[in-house]
Amino acid sequence: MFRRFIKRIKAIPHKGKEPYLSFYTILGFYPDRIHLYKEAMTHRSSSIRSKKGKWVNNERLEFLGDAILDAIVADILYKQFEQKKEGFLTSTRSRIVQRETLNKIAMEMGLDKLIISSTRNLAHNTNIYGDALEALIGAIYLDQGYRVAKRFVFETLIRQHLNMDKMLKSEVDFKSRLIEWGQKNKVDVLFEVVNASYDTQNNPVFESCVMVGGMNIGSGKGYSKKESHQVAAKIAIRNLRESNLLQEQITHQKNEDSNEALDKQLGVSFQDLPGE
Repeated sequence: MFRRFIKRIKAIPHKGKEPYLSFYTILGFYPDRIHLYKEAMTHRSSSIRSKKGKWVNNERLEFLGDAILDAIVADILYKQFEQKKEGFLTSTRSRIVQRETLNKIAMEMGLDKLIISSTRNLAHNTNIYGDALEALIGAIYLDQGYRVAKRFVFETLIRQHLNMDKMLKSEVDFKSRLIEWGQKNKVDVLFEVVNASYDTQNNPVFESCVMVGGMNIGSGKGYSKKESHQVAAKIAIRNLRESNLLQEQITHQKNEDSNEALDKQLGVSFQDLPGE
């Protein structure tokens, strides 16, 4: 109680001043070690040389914040879902801390306005936002400790910016989407479990790959065959969206397979047919 009172007194000269005010708006408290929060918002493209000659950016804080966020989310889920098994807890944590989710939350919080970066087009570097959010969590942990960091994650990230019920109900069925795409484009989509092992806690782990048009375009691991299929399908869909070359290769392979099938039916190769 006395320590909190002292902190409030120290914060009085900083109230209403930048950058304390901006961070207070986001955090709900005034930072004690403001340099940590400035560092958390400094992208490596705008690294600053310290008095000791070292280049300072948010990569180290991001590393720390990533680990702290994982621990906090695991802590929250473990206590909130007492009857759920490890597979559910692991999957749910992954969905909360995935880069897409963190990028979205960082934007909603307004971190994009605080990030210092020399990168010209941040729109094509959206991971910058999620990275900065993890770095911010690392700064909070170093400045205020685990309890405050946990309260920030729970009250701000989860309660204000995540609808847990909606997130748990709206799981995207990537496997079905990929199969439907294959049917529409007349391309075979096959899933195969390529490896089964056990983790350090003796839980079964499955690794699957997805073959699209005879090409392996995605693989994934999970605590069930279904989960590994979903991860592989998600990666395959992302690869298809991001690579026109991959789409062309699949189309080319499909055409070759069609020609071979027709050759077998006719008993002759197109290349053996006489010219006009």
